[in-house]
Amino acid sequence: MITSYSIDRRAFLKGLGGAALALPVLDAMGAKVTEKAPRRFCAIYTANGMSLPKSDHGLDDWSWFPTAEKGGRFVFGKSTEPFSTYRDQVSFLGGLFHPSGPKADPHICSDMWLTGAPLHSPKPGTFNSVALDQVVALHTKQHCRQPSLVLSIDAGTGFLSRTGTISYSLEGRPIPAENNPRRVFDRLFRMDRQSLAKERDSLKQRIKIVDAVAESAKALNRRLGKSDRERMDQYLTSLDEVESRLIASERWVDIPLKPQDHSHLDLSVTNESDPAAYYRNMFDLIGLAFDADITRSVAFMLNREDGMGISDTFPLKLGLSRTHHSLSHAGDKVGQLEFCKYDLFLSQQVAYFLKRLNEYKDRDGALIDNTIVLFGSGASTTHNPVNLPTLVGGGANLGLKHGAYWRRGETRMSNLFLSILRSMGIDQESFADSTGTLTGSIFSRG
Repeated sequence: MITSYSIDRRAFLKGLGGAALALPVLDAMGAKVTEKAPRRFCAIYTANGMSLPKSDHGLDDWSWFPTAEKGGRFVFGKSTEPFSTYRDQVSFLGGLFHPSGPKADPHICSDMWLTGAPLHSPKPGTFNSVALDQVVALHTKQHCRQPSLVLSIDAGTGFLSRTGTISYSLEGRPIPAENNPRRVFDRLFRMDRQSLAKERDSLKQRIKIVDAVAESAKALNRRLGKSDRERMDQYLTSLDEVESRLIASERWVDIPLKPQDHSHLDLSVTNESDPAAYYRNMFDLIGLAFDADITRSVAFMLNREDGMGISDTFPLKLGLSRTHHSLSHAGDKVGQLEFCKYDLFLSQQVAYFLKRLNEYKDRDGALIDNTIVLFGSGASTTHNPVNLPTLVGGGANLGLKHGAYWRRGETRMSNLFLSILRSMGIDQESFADSTGTLTGSIFSRG
């Protein structure tokens, strides 16, 4: 006689009249009910490329990409040494590029990093195409309170080739990013009915302003210029993003959040004060959002291209002699070594995030085992959009096998993105200009 068995809770609930309900696991059913852990994605971007020092400077051991092997395994460079603790949870991927990258303004690399944007948009009036994080959000948003979380160092959208976000909507429009820890916290953890009502009223007022501008232009028989139209499009996109968040939050407002400890957060920290404290608080917020299953898709832009924004001065605050963009162009040994040291700083922050993901627990292991973390840049050195520095972490329960330095010559970045989607159970035939998934790589699923 069979006394216990295992069923998929969602499949069971969908079978009851075809409706999927968010109910707790019922031990009283007399069955062992199982549910797959959430599958999550986090993209982390840094501008200006990574440190790949010239060989004649004798700094090979500082290279961001591994340059040595020991016992058949790659050796972490000094700038990526913080990841060595997680050797079995991370891999480097070399030779990746976007085919449109070498043909475009080199500063567009942040715009197209998650999209593989074509030089000519598939839709009139837009430059870009959908970003990877938003494809993930499209397939996961029904399970969580927020479709996605878009963060950056400077907030907003920036502008073409000097973007302030790495996330683009299904229509290829930039999604405004948030950079204030307190606002992020309130949005994620303090959305009660009163807060939602206030934000809904604010949204209505902003919509009225848009309508008024449109009516004024029409009454004056004037057409907005190209730059004005772009600003209005970005503003409308931001309103659409706010509205989608409100709709999602309103559906979940009466469902309590998972109890968590937020005492380690410092919501008063700003992007102008302590760089390390700022980044770690933002990573803590992402970790908490994943742990509470508030969202399953995150994009975080650590720096902006070409010396734009507050983060360009971070190396100076860390005791280095030049700004981030200046260091990326350094040709002398001293400058290249400082660039390496700034990459070390960034590695320390991302490694801290991996540490937090290891500390949070899912029903089938550590949270990191069900999360794919993508860390990289849209250029290698000096705005060179080939051999894009790329590190992938996590996802052990999604079929990823780590501890490798994978490279197969020139390979489309979009093939990596398609592999990520397939590993997350998103059965998509292609992404951007992909020609297939990565073969013989860290992905055992394709």
